[in-house]
Amino acid sequence: MTYSLAVDIGGTFTDIVLRKSDGSLTVDKTLTTHDDLLRGFFGGVHAVLAKAGIEARDVNGVVVHATTVVTNALIERKGPPTALVVTEGFRDVLVIRNEHRYDMYDPQIEFPEPLVPEHLTFGLAERTLADGTVTRVPGDAEIEALAAAIRASGAQSVAICFLNAFANPANETKVAGALTRLLQDVFVCTSSDVAPQIREYPRASTTTVNAYAMPISLPYLRRLTTRLDQEGIGQTPLIMLSSGGVVGAETAGRNPVRMIESGPAAGALAACHYAEILGIDRLMSFDMGGTTAKACLIENRTPLVTGLFEVDRRYRFKEGSGIPVTVPSIDLIEIGAGGGSIARIDDLGLLKVGPDSAGSDPGPACYGRGGQGATVTDADLMLGLIDADNFLGGEMKLDRAATEAALTRLGGALGASPVQAARGIYRVVTEAMANAARSHATDRGVDYRGLPLFAFGGAGPLHACGVAELLQSSSVIVPPQSSVLSAFGTLVTPVRLDLVRSDLVRLDAVDWARVERILGDLEREGRAALREAGCTDAEMRIRIGADMRYSGQQNEVPVTFAADPRRTRDVAAIAAIFAEDYRVLYGVNPSHVPMEIVTWRVVVEGPPIRFHAAGRPAAAAGEARRVRPVHAWQDDQPVAVWNRADLAVGQTIQGPAIIEERETTTAIPPGWSATIDPVGCIVATKA
Repeated sequence: MTYSLAVDIGGTFTDIVLRKSDGSLTVDKTLTTHDDLLRGFFGGVHAVLAKAGIEARDVNGVVVHATTVVTNALIERKGPPTALVVTEGFRDVLVIRNEHRYDMYDPQIEFPEPLVPEHLTFGLAERTLADGTVTRVPGDAEIEALAAAIRASGAQSVAICFLNAFANPANETKVAGALTRLLQDVFVCTSSDVAPQIREYPRASTTTVNAYAMPISLPYLRRLTTRLDQEGIGQTPLIMLSSGGVVGAETAGRNPVRMIESGPAAGALAACHYAEILGIDRLMSFDMGGTTAKACLIENRTPLVTGLFEVDRRYRFKEGSGIPVTVPSIDLIEIGAGGGSIARIDDLGLLKVGPDSAGSDPGPACYGRGGQGATVTDADLMLGLIDADNFLGGEMKLDRAATEAALTRLGGALGASPVQAARGIYRVVTEAMANAARSHATDRGVDYRGLPLFAFGGAGPLHACGVAELLQSSSVIVPPQSSVLSAFGTLVTPVRLDLVRSDLVRLDAVDWARVERILGDLEREGRAALREAGCTDAEMRIRIGADMRYSGQQNEVPVTFAADPRRTRDVAAIAAIFAEDYRVLYGVNPSHVPMEIVTWRVVVEGPPIRFHAAGRPAAAAGEARRVRPVHAWQDDQPVAVWNRADLAVGQTIQGPAIIEERETTTAIPPGWSATIDPVGCIVATKA
């Protein structure tokens, strides 16, 4: 028997999944220990091993990890002093940004402070032209003086980002080698390794994020590897990346910028896994946890992938208000709307929910850990949607008195009763999540109406039907073990690494010898990373794509080629693929305008992972366990409460109904019905 282990550390809960080779799961959910993430990690691992009745040495499959360690470091600014070395005359690159106002008519827009302050930004006399020609090489004496200045500054990490280094990394490589030799206890990374792409500010921003997180991520993952070995789990951990693949811990630790969205990416991959099982080509995944809610479009059973996303958005989660990162990532939208999101009254006297979260410490008021603000979880408790005595199967009792006190304070400020305030929170957060999903789909030219909503996360099934109704979804699908599905997603994700390199060229003037060299370098880098993760060359698959645009445009469209362009060298086929993708996105085609390739993309992927379905429905239809008053849809409405483990395939439940399991609760509103499908999913539809 093979046992595989997955751990997903979120902002509020740490989820653990132990999977046997027959598909059965043993899961646990524990509060995240932000002061020492490994304490919560191994506390959950010990709990799940005890439930399964096995020892640590019995874990003989993969060990996969998704973590918020990088995201937390960025948002909380807990990273060590980091230096940035740029071409002389460009020390303000992180402050000037791209000179773009993301909201032209709002005078109060905000930007995050740069990760590297002015006094830790150093200029060096060097120059590389856009075509890669080096016109000035930094001298040894200049580099030694730079090293002395960095040592005196106390910086523990250094990011190097020179002009046009994506075209020729020679100067960056020389300086990085010298600084590594002269500053042996300092982490060093270069833009040509981290983000070899055009556009100076996003490249500098991405490299800085990587350098800022390296002193945290690399020691953390090395401690994790050592601790696993000490616990008797001999496998080297695989780390989930934002792009939807997993790589070895050492590769991930040196490239922490690729780990920022690891947990949400795993959830989207789990949605794709179920899309395959259920035979659904298109759906929208909806992941609502304790801190945030995420939505992702799944097309042709595959998530959309983007080359640019933002972290630490400062102003109403608006695009443009965060730190840009140019690494491949699953394209999803994330807003501050989770179970721990705190309700407040704004300057206009309106009820708002989030983006601030109570997290795991102190947590919502009902956790009894000192939280004072009313949160979404408090509202759910007050409305009767969750049971104070059955949270996490009764292992974590909720403090109803603290919830009532918090909602009484909020309701008093609104001139409403505690139940009315709770109902307002429920409606506001549902509207916010639906609006985010709607905007995400519309911005990508996708008609979201009629798409099934695939709901998971600790709070997702509780709010999914309300979101689905606003999105005009055809159905809501709640898979087995939905609360820990992101952790499950890491176990159905193949080893994979996405690599990019910019090389701006007109399509009708492609130098195929140069293309061979660029793609060959990327492929070799990817293969080396996958070998570290245990893949053989024979198991690896290569997919090639590019970011393309019409000449004169600012933004690119990512395309994927059906065949390796190095073999076919078919310019007409490349043009046809881009023209069709452009037409789908924008509805027009300026076919008379020349096309350009801006960036090459290479995906190196291991073999697909096949698992049996995880659902274990009951053999015979069960009955409701009890009835309790619920106030979500009307006052004191008697609602039947079901245990999910009692539900059999084909059994149908009429709403209103509550379906409970240890880690989450599914709410079926009036006018809806829910059926258990053959793999154990709850499929809810509105009459």
